[in-house]
Amino acid sequence: MTEPRKFDFDNDFGAGPAIFHAPPMGALKRKRVYLAEEVDEIRAAALREGEEAAGARAAEAQAHALAQIAEHARAGLTVLAQVACEHKASSAELALKAARVIAGGALEQFPHAPVAAALEALAREIESQPRLVVRMADPNEALQALVEGAARDAGFDGQIAFRIEPGPSVAAFAIEWADGKAGFDPEAAAQRISEAFASALAAEGLHGEPVTPASGA
Repeated sequence: MTEPRKFDFDNDFGAGPAIFHAPPMGALKRKRVYLAEEVDEIRAAALREGEEAAGARAAEAQAHALAQIAEHARAGLTVLAQVACEHKASSAELALKAARVIAGGALEQFPHAPVAAALEALAREIESQPRLVVRMADPNEALQALVEGAARDAGFDGQIAFRIEPGPSVAAFAIEWADGKAGFDPEAAAQRISEAFASALAAEGLHGEPVTPASGA
């Protein structure tokens, strides 16, 4: 009969008689001693990693800032384009209003000028015609004499018949002959000029609405 043995951590209770001893405490955790060169290398590597990380963050922040600057610049250019558009449209409208005022004053002083200019421009078409019909709002004697003189200067020596036809202004007229006619309406002419201005501005991409001066300007 085997005599019992007192338990000990160093004892092996296996079948063999050998006894294994556990390694001393601390033997598995050996402290490594770093050389000065190794410490310098580790420090340099850590510094490089820190610099690279900081550089990456700085580059990211710079890219974000540049994107914001570009966005603000685009917004600013858009506002400037709108201001330029409004200024150009306002200038065109002001010029149209001023032109209408000047033209209206000139027509009041020289109401016969448009019909005289028309007869001069139509000289080749009317010179061989036997008769003209001139329609005007107020073909008084003085105006009839001026029209007849302008027709003679244009080479027309036929008959001129005057007809009273109320129009938008005293300067409006219509001239008719056998195979043609011509006319002038200051209001319609002003409207065509306004539409031409609006089309020119729209073609530049600056203004898409018609520039229509206020009536009576």
